[in-house]
Amino acid sequence: MTSVISGVKIPDSKLAREATELVRSYEDEMLFNHSVRVYVFGAMKGQRQKLKFDAELLYVAALFHDLGLVDHYHTQTKRFEVDGADAARDFLRARDIGEAQADLVWEAIALHTTPGIPQYMRPEIALTNAGVLVDVVGVGFDEYTPEQREQVISAFPRGDFKNEFLKVQTCSALKKPQTTFGTVNFDYIEDHDPSFRKPNACTRIRNTPWPS
Repeated sequence: MTSVISGVKIPDSKLAREATELVRSYEDEMLFNHSVRVYVFGAMKGQRQKLKFDAELLYVAALFHDLGLVDHYHTQTKRFEVDGADAARDFLRARDIGEAQADLVWEAIALHTTPGIPQYMRPEIALTNAGVLVDVVGVGFDEYTPEQREQVISAFPRGDFKNEFLKVQTCSALKKPQTTFGTVNFDYIEDHDPSFRKPNACTRIRNTPWPS
């Protein structure tokens, strides 16, 4: 892989190489390239804001953040974000990485689609979320120069990212719709089938067994 992109070094430690090898063995090129772009965009923002962050942990979080979308890590009962977070924590624990660091990566992945919270948390969590937002929905697009964006895309091409990403997200959501309620993941189901309706929170409150 390209080792340095617009001043951001791709981690090349033993841990980083093993993480890269594992994720590459399960993700297709579209998801893998997206995952590395998330790291680079997140690290760029961290450098720009002069944040102190662990580049290796941010890299692992970015690599694993969508691993829950692939069949090998898919579960029926957990949000795909949690599936990926669990995989990352297991990976780190197996290599004797401290529990605090493993938990930090878990939180960064588990919260990467949650709006309004990650940006107030530790840098590795905030920057994972920021990298996802700019690469998927364009939030913060203009914070990066055209040259920076071009260097990232040249190193890790988008291809037909929009359509392919929507397809894989929708496929995951349709497999376990009960995990999408109250999350942005429900949007993939609703876009696929506008007649589908999620449980209404007000109805659920009124139908609890409590007398009042």
